[in-house]
Amino acid sequence: MQTVNDIRSVFLNYFGRNGHEIVESSPLVPRNDPTLMFTNAGMVQFKNVFTGAEARPYSRATTAQKCVRAGGKHNDLDNVGYTARHHTFFEMLGNFSFGDYFKDVAIELAWNLVTREFGLNPERLMVTVYADDDEAFGLWRKIAGLPEQKIVRIATDDNFWRMGDTGPCGPCSEIFYDHGPHVAGGPPGSADADGDRFIEIWNLVFMQFEQVSPDKRIALPKPSIDTGAGLERVAAVLQGKHDNYDIDLMRALIVASADATRTSPDGPKAVSHRVIADHLRASSFLIADGVTPSNEGRGYVLRRIMRRAMRHAHMLGARDPLMYRLVPALIQQMSQAYPELVRAQPLITETLKLEETRFKQTLERGLKLLEDELATLGGDQPLPGETAFKLYDTYGFPVDLTQDVLRGQGRAVDVDGFNAAMQRQREEARRNWAGSGEAATERLWFELRDELGATEFLGYDAETAEGQVLALVRGGARIQEARAGEDVQVIVNQTPFYAESGGQVGDSGVMFSAEGTEVAVADTQKKLGQLWVHESRVTRGTLKVGDIVEMRVDERRRGAIRANHSATHLLHEALRRRLGEHVTQKGSLVAPDRLRFDISQPTPPSAADLEAVEEEVNRRIVGNSEVVTRLMSPDEARGMGAMALFGEKYGDEVRVVSMGGRDPEANRDFSIELCGGTHVRRTGDIGLFKIVSEGAVAAGVRRVEALTGQGALAYLNEQEERLQKAAGALNVPVAEVPARVTALVEERRRLERELAEMRKQLALAGSSGGGAQAAAEEREVNGVRFAARVLEGFPAKDLKPLADEMKKKLGSGVVALVAVDAGKASLVVGVTPDLTARFDAVELVKAGSLAVGGKGGGGRPDMAQAGGPDGARADEAVAAIEKALAAA
Repeated sequence: MQTVNDIRSVFLNYFGRNGHEIVESSPLVPRNDPTLMFTNAGMVQFKNVFTGAEARPYSRATTAQKCVRAGGKHNDLDNVGYTARHHTFFEMLGNFSFGDYFKDVAIELAWNLVTREFGLNPERLMVTVYADDDEAFGLWRKIAGLPEQKIVRIATDDNFWRMGDTGPCGPCSEIFYDHGPHVAGGPPGSADADGDRFIEIWNLVFMQFEQVSPDKRIALPKPSIDTGAGLERVAAVLQGKHDNYDIDLMRALIVASADATRTSPDGPKAVSHRVIADHLRASSFLIADGVTPSNEGRGYVLRRIMRRAMRHAHMLGARDPLMYRLVPALIQQMSQAYPELVRAQPLITETLKLEETRFKQTLERGLKLLEDELATLGGDQPLPGETAFKLYDTYGFPVDLTQDVLRGQGRAVDVDGFNAAMQRQREEARRNWAGSGEAATERLWFELRDELGATEFLGYDAETAEGQVLALVRGGARIQEARAGEDVQVIVNQTPFYAESGGQVGDSGVMFSAEGTEVAVADTQKKLGQLWVHESRVTRGTLKVGDIVEMRVDERRRGAIRANHSATHLLHEALRRRLGEHVTQKGSLVAPDRLRFDISQPTPPSAADLEAVEEEVNRRIVGNSEVVTRLMSPDEARGMGAMALFGEKYGDEVRVVSMGGRDPEANRDFSIELCGGTHVRRTGDIGLFKIVSEGAVAAGVRRVEALTGQGALAYLNEQEERLQKAAGALNVPVAEVPARVTALVEERRRLERELAEMRKQLALAGSSGGGAQAAAEEREVNGVRFAARVLEGFPAKDLKPLADEMKKKLGSGVVALVAVDAGKASLVVGVTPDLTARFDAVELVKAGSLAVGGKGGGGRPDMAQAGGPDGARADEAVAAIEKALAAA
């Protein structure tokens, strides 16, 4: 039997041998089509190639594309598990020609694959063509040899594909497999076409026109091919099954569910196992592609899928969380083709476990409320919308989950009443809201958040994406357009730009529209926690509400920010291990050019401490370990040793980032922190780490500043250049610079000591040499000896030692010294011990200070000092001291 993995490989390798580039599946979150909630077809990633907006180095491609249909117009959620071929997650096999080959080659490739490579009996196959596509009709007859009765003309849109109201379009040709007369149903185009006998396995789209307006269609200059074959449907046919859930892949997941719940995989509980198997795939792949459960947008759809599966696990009797225990079975089946499952396994596991744990806490109470309400209803009366809303608002029941619960009873939900209750809650929240800052502007952000919903952030694993402009704001008011040269705040439905948060600065970059508009994004901020606001300036053209824009984050700047952010995590842990567990983060700045990290630390770390921390961080960088992200509750995160970021508020779910490799002694990863920022994929991407400064910023708080990557390298190169210049100036090799500088410093100190001694001797001698002048050499004032000097260019720090020497020389008396340097005056007054009872040096020096513009002085009765800004009045200061001495 050909397994699903075999069939996928055969398909891709077949087209690879026929000149097609084998292209990896694109993510489930479309980066190039903001109108789509999820990637729902193989051609989505090639949309811009078909329209000519993007060029690729190949003209033929083939893919196995992961797809989800669980929201919007492609919503199969309600039918999943109850039918043979409905899925939320499925794989679409496809081959594509971008202006290379057309109908003849596409038909030949398809026919040879299904009949020769897959070995299907041609007698079991039939095809459809668009009603007026005579070319395709003739090619099927010629290439496949099919008789006319097996080529069915279909006049409806089922066989005419359109990308949208305008744009590329063209007729389709579908290949059907006949399961045989024992299955009910007729061929395509017949009255019984909805039966299960004839199953479509492949759709070939001949993209040959462009719809330029509702009533005008022109031929494309380069017709193209877009095909899609559902892997699950093809596998069912090749494995002789009529039900997609019986193929090897789905059966393995169903059996895993049955084993975990100790129930039969078949029989009355079969639907629950089928729902779990399907929703396990959808949930796991969505999480791997960056979607996390929430009450908005894609996250809300994911939560609906997860909770629907979790209710079925509850119905199977699972009292403990089940879904996360099935992840290994999924990885065993699908990781060969999709290695991202292995990379994201911790995130998938923790997210499923957290969501199911939380949901189980409310599920039984919600079901009890539903049971009580149903007891009051009669007949087929629908469940009131108010009750459905209470289940949603209080117990987290999406309305479609309530509908699924009631499905078996044949009872509906009053959806209109539910929507009315939802609207009333929004209006009440708006009335009760109180803004801050500029009230009008704050109110505007609230109104926009209420109207537009949360912005979808795609930037954890994307730096480019398309988005639709939902609103433009200038000066606190909404506008409809912004022209070149104008500043504007731009809100889109989804964005790769990170909004400033948790110390990490916001992203910058550019936006483009197909009409030629260019917008420079200088910064990205977050309003009300969920609304991304791009601070921008239109540089060319006109930006309008409703425009589709391509957004490109400044990759180099983002890369530097990521490296710095991841380095702060490693630095935090290295500091804690070196200095102690009292070290916690008190603030941070993660910018493209540097990182700043504030910690609680009462004393300065030593040079040896900083050297050891730097060495530890670089050792973890060189280890090049993977940076792993998980989603869990704050309590669970802290239980595994995760550190919380300073100043951050956390909800019921947090992102936990681990890096630095496994620490055997601690039995945990080196660094584990709660963090919503962007990070490198592996620590080696940081490149290099260098601490450039450390100092105090507040009592008990120290700040470490550091550089990474190219910034660190540039810093080291600059330091080396300075060292080379120093070596040149000293005329010694670089290695001898420290010893030479030490010798010069010692020599300078010796010379300074000698100079100070010479100045002191000259001053004591009363000589005018060396800048010393005698204002009054020595005289008697108020019965005591008084010696005074005005010293030009004399260092203030040497005044006290000189005063002591002069006091010794006097034996008994008062000394007054005024040094003048750079226009300022420094004063010292000394009183010998036998006179301190009569004269106070502090009072005397204050008198002198006032004369030179000072505000007093201080010291002891025997020695005091002061200063003043007006050195030109030094002689007046001496006179003032003498006058105060005479009056004492």
